[in-house]
Amino acid sequence: MVYNIAYGSGAPCSYAEHILKFHRYFNRSNKNMLQISRFIKKIDADVIGLIEVDMGSVGTALINQADEIGKITDHHTHYTTKYGDALSGKIIPILRKQGNAILAKNKTLSGIYHYFPGGFKKLIIELELETFDFFLVHLALSKRVRKSQLRHLSNLLSNKKKPVVIAGDFNVFKGEKELNEIQEKLNLFNPNKKNIPTFPAWEPKYQLDFILCSNGISINNIEVPDVRLSDHLPVILDFET
Repeated sequence: MVYNIAYGSGAPCSYAEHILKFHRYFNRSNKNMLQISRFIKKIDADVIGLIEVDMGSVGTALINQADEIGKITDHHTHYTTKYGDALSGKIIPILRKQGNAILAKNKTLSGIYHYFPGGFKKLIIELELETFDFFLVHLALSKRVRKSQLRHLSNLLSNKKKPVVIAGDFNVFKGEKELNEIQEKLNLFNPNKKNIPTFPAWEPKYQLDFILCSNGISINNIEVPDVRLSDHLPVILDFET
């Protein structure tokens, strides 16, 4: 599963509320995080990619959301800040606690952290599994920067021997065509063949959240549940290698 949980800030009911209640990012709801944790536990996925996770800022009363979800769901966590060596990401108290996380049932797995050379959100988390490699990304809002990031990602994965799964929030508001180059280079396909939108949760119009798969991944089912605990909807993929 991949899910942008928006730091546990909740799900607005409209774009107006999304803008007017921006303060929710600084005053998080523990009740909402508990609901997110319970939903994730109910799905019981083997591997979970979480985008926009607070790792213990004042907005969560210093509680690390990745660790808390891991405890509730009995998953092992791999996380770090998403801003790499950016100075603002190091010195601004809230930003330096913003990251992404992979949760996995298998405790023997180890996370590897890569960084895009460009963009503000730089983090790439790699998790090596027995039969495939899993990558989690949160791409830039700028189309120009996204293009550069996708090329970097293509080069990073080009020599992988095992099948790969790339998941995350790709921010491709102009559509999946932005992903053509990386799909062709790595022989990736999008299991979401009906292009079910994932954003905004209150009135989905855009497919921003993807789980891209390479050859060797056999799809059983894909689902985008109508779960309004964030401004994004989760994507759940059942597959075999």
